[in-house]
Amino acid sequence: MINSRIFKTVAFALFLGININAQDMLDGIDTDPVNEKVLNAFKSTRVINSHSMEMLPFGNLDFRILHRFDYLNSGVENFFGLDNARTMRLGFDYAFMDNLTVGIGRSSFKKEFDAFVRYRILWQSTGKKAMPISLIYTGGIVYDGRKTPFVDTIEATFARRSSYYHQLLIGRKFNERLTVQLAPMILHSNFVTSDVYPNTIFATELGVRYKITNRVAILVDYTMPFNAFPSDFKKHPLSIGVDIETGGHVFQLHLANSNGINERAYIKDDNGNWFNGDIGFGFNISRLFQIQRRKIEN
Repeated sequence: MINSRIFKTVAFALFLGININAQDMLDGIDTDPVNEKVLNAFKSTRVINSHSMEMLPFGNLDFRILHRFDYLNSGVENFFGLDNARTMRLGFDYAFMDNLTVGIGRSSFKKEFDAFVRYRILWQSTGKKAMPISLIYTGGIVYDGRKTPFVDTIEATFARRSSYYHQLLIGRKFNERLTVQLAPMILHSNFVTSDVYPNTIFATELGVRYKITNRVAILVDYTMPFNAFPSDFKKHPLSIGVDIETGGHVFQLHLANSNGINERAYIKDDNGNWFNGDIGFGFNISRLFQIQRRKIEN
């Protein structure tokens, strides 16, 4: 009888101890979902002309070809602009980190070279400590490479040929279909040809992506300069198109009124009038190459 009581007492103590330990283990488990980074807000690092909130993954090189044809209103003789190339840009962007990308490019319009750096300050995520937006800083320089960009009486120094811009890109992927971003920016040109043109232009970009299928989406890319001269909203840079994902490539087909492609060109220079048919067909091609892989820790 005594042994039976001892056995029951020990068994109860063991059972109680197991319950306490199990409860402690359960208390140590975080039942909230793990934070997940939001991916594929855009399929490309550009909406169309403008930078998008999407960043390259670490170790990836993005080779980009951007091509713009002449305006549609050039008529059937010019095959509605397709006979003439208005401008093109070749670019290489490389991701040194998931949050850091550096890029260079060359445009045929005014033979400009451009370079930029992008750093992601905030990354939209879901979960217990969700981040509702992505925030990216972009800073760049544009250099006029023409032999004689100004009249003969003005010396074409490096400073006079150069323009700079700073941009804060604020974006959110609301669901699997809709992404919206706003990007206030400052563009400064060291030299302008007339006093009526400001050296510093303040502008805001609006980018929208709406996914139709898993591989096709509608894009809108609009920039509003607040103090550009002349201030004609009909000539504000506006591009509308679609992007098509085909594995390693992303194709963007669009209509745009901008003559240039880099930030200085499409914000500062004169653009076509959408209401007069000054709209040209264009395409962007993006091809990713994985140059470096992550090290796997043992």
